[in-house]
Amino acid sequence: MNRLLKLENLLLAVIDQQQETGQDGLGRDETLNWERIHMASSARLAWEMALERGVEPELAACAAAVHDYGRILTGKQKGHAEAGYEPVKAFLADSGLFTEGEVETIALAVKNHSSKTVVGTPIEEIVKDADVVDCYQYGYPFDRPEKEERYQKWLAAQGLTM
Repeated sequence: MNRLLKLENLLLAVIDQQQETGQDGLGRDETLNWERIHMASSARLAWEMALERGVEPELAACAAAVHDYGRILTGKQKGHAEAGYEPVKAFLADSGLFTEGEVETIALAVKNHSSKTVVGTPIEEIVKDADVVDCYQYGYPFDRPEKEERYQKWLAAQGLTM
């Protein structure tokens, strides 16, 4: 079993715990079912994007899998990227799956993924792109112009148009 599958199983356990404690009720900006779907499909997109860009696919997919950790814990979209930074570092360290450097790389991608106009590391950029593409493919509208610009850029790189 690779680290991505192990990490996704651990994250599903966190989501299940949120559900068991009644955290899927009113007041969440996204349902826990959405978090499950988005976690897995963002990771898959990130793996493919990393292969295309010459980036380590497993690490990129793991970063995409946990990129909304802050929202999973708080239930809130606003400020979720920054809110996820410290908790995801602890989660990743406790998993025993990653080196200290890898934990920091993934945690920074979590922290910075909402800053769609700021260019970050290759893994951060993959997480941002996977997030935008995944949300759009499930019918989420572009709520900020930089998301649509990022999506258009990704489409163009695929030789496609909207």
